[in-house]
Amino acid sequence: MPAETDVLVVGGGINGCGIARDLSGRGVRVLLCEQHDLAAHTSSASTKLIHGGLRYLEYGELGLVRKALVEREVLLNMAPHLIEPLRFVMPHDPSMRPAWMIRLGLWLYDHLARRRWLPATEALDLHHDPAGAVLQPQWRRAFAYADGWVDDARLVVLNALDAARRGATILTRTRCTALQRGPHDWQATLADEAGHTWTVRARVVVNAAGPWAEQLLRNQAGLSPQRHLRLVRGSHLVVPRRAGHETAYLLQARDRRVLFAIPYEQRYTLIGTTDVEHHGDPASARATPDEIDYLCREANRYLRQPVSPQEVLWSYSGVRPLLDDGADPSAVTRDYLLDWDERGGAGLLTVWGGKITTYRTLAQQAVRRLAPILGIPATPDWTAHAPLPGGDLQAVVGPCASPMQARQRFEQHLRQRWPWLPAALPARWTRAYGTLALDWLHDARRLDDLGAEIAPGLFEAELHHLVRQEWARDADDILWRRSKLGLHSEPQAHAAVQRWLQSQSQRHHAPG
Repeated sequence: MPAETDVLVVGGGINGCGIARDLSGRGVRVLLCEQHDLAAHTSSASTKLIHGGLRYLEYGELGLVRKALVEREVLLNMAPHLIEPLRFVMPHDPSMRPAWMIRLGLWLYDHLARRRWLPATEALDLHHDPAGAVLQPQWRRAFAYADGWVDDARLVVLNALDAARRGATILTRTRCTALQRGPHDWQATLADEAGHTWTVRARVVVNAAGPWAEQLLRNQAGLSPQRHLRLVRGSHLVVPRRAGHETAYLLQARDRRVLFAIPYEQRYTLIGTTDVEHHGDPASARATPDEIDYLCREANRYLRQPVSPQEVLWSYSGVRPLLDDGADPSAVTRDYLLDWDERGGAGLLTVWGGKITTYRTLAQQAVRRLAPILGIPATPDWTAHAPLPGGDLQAVVGPCASPMQARQRFEQHLRQRWPWLPAALPARWTRAYGTLALDWLHDARRLDDLGAEIAPGLFEAELHHLVRQEWARDADDILWRRSKLGLHSEPQAHAAVQRWLQSQSQRHHAPG
């Protein structure tokens, strides 16, 4: 455990892990601490979109939208295993927004940033397009556009993994309990789950605690924040699949908000999200009955097959830490702000707000702010051109015309090279791990070489990787964040994984 570091990053969500990756790639000593699991809260509870944010155009946030549109394809290229294009169909409701407004917004969406792989927007006749089969017959006109889908929790974990491979120390289940500022450095007190505490000295602290950022300044650092967060809860529902295709839908709600209905995990549809003021501990966020009713009611204005609360198989909620600008919750800016504070001593950088699509540019901006203090070059911005772990698919399958083709060819490679794999594994492992899966497949000659099947489709070889490389500590880490196998498994799978983890822990701590 390092007693000194250059930068202490507090918070293991997407922003903290992105900053840790960028800094460690420049030779900076980084220690990141996260009080729970990586991506345990907001960063695993998104709508899972890499998108420009079409609705933000309505609030005049052209700069944010352009920045996010540029990032769509940057991220698609650096993480082709985690991110894929997704077609969205938006039925037109003239009582909500006139057609000219939609067309103008989509024209801007097409032209604010260069597109290499994503198709242009188009108008649809829903009575003749297959996308109309899911919708009630009164919806005749629609517009289609493309954005990206991402496994959000894995995006966080792989940023942390890349940071660790470049020298960062990543501590999960480790809370920063106190921050004492000195003239040239900080003394931070850290505590693990077992109650062990120790101190670390850091030249700079990065407060990337998300919904806890304001609390960290007040309670741990003893500072009076100059800005305030607006905690807005977004809830999502998972129901049985409504469409037989991979098209998503953007639905205009009667309160002028928008909802998404997204194909999810082969057999399901994901519906979200809400924008509700959240009070209390962000870790306690849950979808309320009113939110569930709202999502079902608004989705049922469009869907041919209605959704009922009784059909909800799983729900999740995340608290978005948005800068309080006094706007309605759905209109509060999703852009970020970086606050530098060196009043009275060592420097402190606080991350306010942000969204998952722009995490990499946020990290770049943070590095530029810290570069003079740390004595490192602020450029070049290397992260856009370095694939995340597992994303170097073309190193295995050869040059491809697009990231999507590389992903398809890599899955084919797994099926051909290891034909004895169960049918579902090559697709899931390609999506989750990319070339990381080769670490445990390299010497495998038969299914037994992967170890016991602890839960359906979950073999020991994968579990060993998750524990040793990806900081997985309990069954929820594995079944709900690093995979979504919990959605496909019976309750006994959770107990089986937990027993396996306990057996490994006992074996590790056994004498001799």
